[in-house]
Amino acid sequence: MNAERETRDWLKLPSDVTVSILSRLGTVEILNNTQYVCSQWRNICKDPSMWTTIDMGNSCDVLNLDYGLQKLCFHAVDRSCGRLIDINLESIGSDQLLTYIAGRSGHLKRLRLVSCYNVSDEGLTAAVAKFPFLEDLEISYCPITKNALETIGSACPLLNSLKFNVEGCKRYFSECDDDALAIAQTMPKLRHLQLFGNKLTDNGLQAILDGCPRLESLDLRKCFNVRLGGNVEKRCVERVKHLRRPYDSTHDYEFEAQIHYASGISCIDLKPEDYDDYVEFSGDSDLSDYGDFH
Repeated sequence: MNAERETRDWLKLPSDVTVSILSRLGTVEILNNTQYVCSQWRNICKDPSMWTTIDMGNSCDVLNLDYGLQKLCFHAVDRSCGRLIDINLESIGSDQLLTYIAGRSGHLKRLRLVSCYNVSDEGLTAAVAKFPFLEDLEISYCPITKNALETIGSACPLLNSLKFNVEGCKRYFSECDDDALAIAQTMPKLRHLQLFGNKLTDNGLQAILDGCPRLESLDLRKCFNVRLGGNVEKRCVERVKHLRRPYDSTHDYEFEAQIHYASGISCIDLKPEDYDDYVEFSGDSDLSDYGDFH
């Protein structure tokens, strides 16, 4: 048995099995390493079925590549031959890249944008106009406004999941229901909604509950203008199966959610009603001043 394992020829595996194994690797790993192992693997890595999902998530190794991540992404999109249904862009997203994807991926169902400071309202709305089958959209820490949300809702009638997250408010929270109203007015089929750090108020939340009758999960963590006053909390509990309130734990949140407290006060010393006087956030929800990101 040991001798057999040692002499097994992995190149004799059925092609579909090899495709299944290699497809579990990351996009960057495949393009930089895997496809150069042998001619058979290179041919498999050219198969469009390998590129229905493209993951351009960041890591330390990725940041040390000799050539640009955007070039890799362009190449991966080309290899998908129109079969791309799921793409994750972290930091490298730009209007140019979205335009390229939109022109070649008319069946996209999931788009994830994280820290893509070179994506504008205009670039995103132009792209999503060509994604009529989009069901799942995440926009985290990108300079996108309610103007884009309105267009997205109208252009993507199948959208059922939206994450629209920002880095947090300033010390004294300004109130703004623009995002909430855009969502409520244009996304009636939403089932899952995450608005981490948004400035919406109870009024905006009421509008979402009215405009999104199918909502099953709602994440309002760090939305400190939401007070859940009057009958708002009751409506949420009755309507939404999975509710995350503004002061709920962020232990399972994917990104940095640390709050810096003034005067040396720690989190455990504060009650929710005291947060307005003491909290200071490490980030600013307005990313429009970042300019070009390199």
